[in-house]
Amino acid sequence: MTSRALRVLDAFDADHPRLTLSEIAERSGMPLTTAHRLLAELSAWGALVRRPDGRYVVGRRLWDLGLLAPVQAELRQVASPFLLDVHTATRDTVHLAVRDGLDALYVDRVSGRESVPVVSQVGSRLPLHAVGVGKVLLAAAPPEVVEDVLRAPSRQTRHTIVDPVRLARELAEVRRSGAARTSEEMSLGAASVAVPVVVARGGAPTVVAAALGIVVPTHRAERDLPRLVPVLQVAARGIARELARTDEFR
Repeated sequence: MTSRALRVLDAFDADHPRLTLSEIAERSGMPLTTAHRLLAELSAWGALVRRPDGRYVVGRRLWDLGLLAPVQAELRQVASPFLLDVHTATRDTVHLAVRDGLDALYVDRVSGRESVPVVSQVGSRLPLHAVGVGKVLLAAAPPEVVEDVLRAPSRQTRHTIVDPVRLARELAEVRRSGAARTSEEMSLGAASVAVPVVVARGGAPTVVAAALGIVVPTHRAERDLPRLVPVLQVAARGIARELARTDEFR
């Protein structure tokens, strides 16, 4: 029964935030009667909510539970003041992300002053190779993860780098320089720069715990992105310093 309930919840994703009973049954691969019974139980508990139009959405109780995950609670609590500092200094959109498989999972965001076409939201996942924070995380990922991405990078816009050789060279440059840049690779009209949050785990080697980035309009990219790197690096070191004091990294 637990596995079936999880299959129902797994039917929801960023592209399918609202689903009907029949859509949930189809996406979870179970009979309508079974899906209907599970939906009633999940709705009674608060994991899902049935809207007036008959579609189901994720409920507040499930959202509250998700906020207790360390990637949300501890990292976000530590990093939030530094994101606000960067935003105050730049007035641009600031992102914090971690790697989740082949995606960048956005755990925090402060929106900027300009109307930049930004598709990320807190909790959303975007392909590592197409966003600045993702390239930082991919450059630090295990070789097998890099190989998986390079095997078939998806095209998000006409500017997305999908040539494996070119992408591999770019990742090498990210490792060398300590920063990643994108230009309209995920959203037309938007450019970004990102740096790693590098934490020392006791006596063990350092680890890239997250990536911190800024998104600006493309018309400001050449002028502003280079000067934003030091701002991000100062904030990233502050986040890393505070993370090193948490139980996870002691």
